[in-house]
Amino acid sequence: METALNSVRAVLLFYPPRLLLAAFTYMHPMLNIAIRAARAGGRVLTQYMDRVDSLQTTEKAKNDFVSEVDRRSEAEIVAVLRRSYPDHAILGEEGGASGAADAEFKWFIDPLDGTTNYLHGFPAYCVSIAVAQNRRLEQAVIYNPFTQELFTATRGAGATLDEKRIRVSKCNSIDSALLGTGFNNNGSQSQSGYLRTFREYNSSAGNLRRQGSAALDLAYVAAGRLDGFWEFGLQPWDSAAGALMVREAGGLVGTMTGKDDWLDSGNIVAATPRVYDSMLRTFARLKVTGETPGPDKASGHQVQDKSS
Repeated sequence: METALNSVRAVLLFYPPRLLLAAFTYMHPMLNIAIRAARAGGRVLTQYMDRVDSLQTTEKAKNDFVSEVDRRSEAEIVAVLRRSYPDHAILGEEGGASGAADAEFKWFIDPLDGTTNYLHGFPAYCVSIAVAQNRRLEQAVIYNPFTQELFTATRGAGATLDEKRIRVSKCNSIDSALLGTGFNNNGSQSQSGYLRTFREYNSSAGNLRRQGSAALDLAYVAAGRLDGFWEFGLQPWDSAAGALMVREAGGLVGTMTGKDDWLDSGNIVAATPRVYDSMLRTFARLKVTGETPGPDKASGHQVQDKSS
C-alpha cells in the first residue's frame, strides 16, 4: 500500500494539474460520435478541395448552391451516426428529415456550411453537427477541415477548441466590438431591416465581418474571435451547434427581441453579455424584430431550444 501511495505522490508532483485533469476529462459518447462524424464529412471536403471545378453543382434557389460534395459529406456523416444511433431522428440540410418526428434524440447536420466559399477556394467553411434530447441541445461539433480546427460543446460542461477550454471575449462595449453577420441574397427575404442594422453597426461598432458561414461565425464568438453576431432567416442546422457553443462559453443567445425561439424563427443574436444587451437595445430602437420567419420554416421540424 505504501508503495502505491508513493507512486501516486510521484505522479502528482511530476505532472501539472491541468495535464492530469485533461487526461481524465470525460467525453460524452454522443460527442465522441459527433466528432467522428464531423471528421468523416470533413475528409470528403478535403478530398475534393483541389478539384472543385470538376464537381457537379446545382442551384437550389437564387445564389444558393449545392454540390455533390455537400451530399457526399452528409452521406458520410449520416452513416456514422446511424451505425451508433439507428433510432435517432436526423435533420440534414441536403437529405431533409428522417426518423420518427417524436424521437427523443434529434441530430442537426450541415455537411458544408459555406458552400459558396468552398467552391471559390475561400477557406471559411465547416461541418456543423448538433444533437438535441427532448428538444434541448446537448452536444455540438463544428469542424473546419481546411484549418483542422475542432470546436465542441457539451451542455453544462463548457466549450472547447482543439480540446482547450474557450470563453467568449471580455468585450463589454459595442463601440469596440468586432461583430460578425450574414445575409442571403437569393431574394427570399426583405433586406430592409437587415440593412438598417448593418448601417447602424457600421457606424457604432468597432468593426464588422461577413465571412459567409454562420456556424463558423458562432464558433468564433464562442472562442472570443468575434464579440457578437447577428443574422436573420437561418435554418436549424446553421445555428444549433454554434449557439450551444456560445452559451457554454459564457455568451448569450436569443432573437432580436431577446426571446429564446431563435432555432424556430431563424433570427439570432449571439454575443458577450454586455454586447448582447447593447445589440438588443439597438434592435429595439430601430424597431427591427425579425418576427417574420425565415424561408422553409413551415417544414414541421422546428425545435425550441432549451439549452439554457
